[in-house]
Amino acid sequence: MGEWGFLSSLLDKVQSHSTVIGKVWLSVLFIFRIMILGAGAEKVWGDEQSNMICNTKQPGCKNVCYDHAFPISHIRFWVLQIIFVSTPTLIYLGHVLHVIHKENKMRQYNQTHSDNIKSPKYSDDKGHVEIKGNLLGTYMTSIVCRIVLEVAFIVGQYYLYGFVMDPRVVCSRAPCPFTVECYMSRPTEKTIFIIFMLVMSCISLLFNVAEIFYLMCCRPSKRRSKTVPASAIAIYPRLNGEGLTKKE
Repeated sequence: MGEWGFLSSLLDKVQSHSTVIGKVWLSVLFIFRIMILGAGAEKVWGDEQSNMICNTKQPGCKNVCYDHAFPISHIRFWVLQIIFVSTPTLIYLGHVLHVIHKENKMRQYNQTHSDNIKSPKYSDDKGHVEIKGNLLGTYMTSIVCRIVLEVAFIVGQYYLYGFVMDPRVVCSRAPCPFTVECYMSRPTEKTIFIIFMLVMSCISLLFNVAEIFYLMCCRPSKRRSKTVPASAIAIYPRLNGEGLTKKE
């Protein structure tokens, strides 16, 4: 799990700048994908090529058959999936850190120049960021990219080797002298992990879609709540430019 430490620390920073659904998505990514992959799946697979048994001792035949059945191993495929799916979120984190750094410099400038009335737009003094404007656009784009990548990897896994580990691999490529049958180790156990990772991909996909709808429904309601009704202005007219006084 040590090789995942750097990625996990970066994704952990995104949690404070995400929506509630985004935090749940990150928890699913941490616990049920990265930890399971590092703690269990890697030990189940191991060195699959050396564990595969073929009914021939022709040199190079086992290598060719394994490459034919598995152009990329499941473990490396899932590692690539996690890295690619996390990349849009890391790009959003870079935008957030850039905005926070820029607005912190603006606050420092305001402290020494009283004539500057421009205030930070996205962040407060504690570094909390409100997802709106350009940040909202970046956040939405990152979610859409995650959806596209999740779907692409699910479809890619299906076309590469399906969703069930076949215990027998039939191969007739050179340098095999005839049609060779090779047998994989622990096929049922591997099938369980394959289905588990597929379910986690589908759950992550659903969370991403739900977050899109959440942002689309949440932002208009916030704008309506910030709008002052015209009736309130009529009841509380402005007097002498000093504030609102209730009409008696």
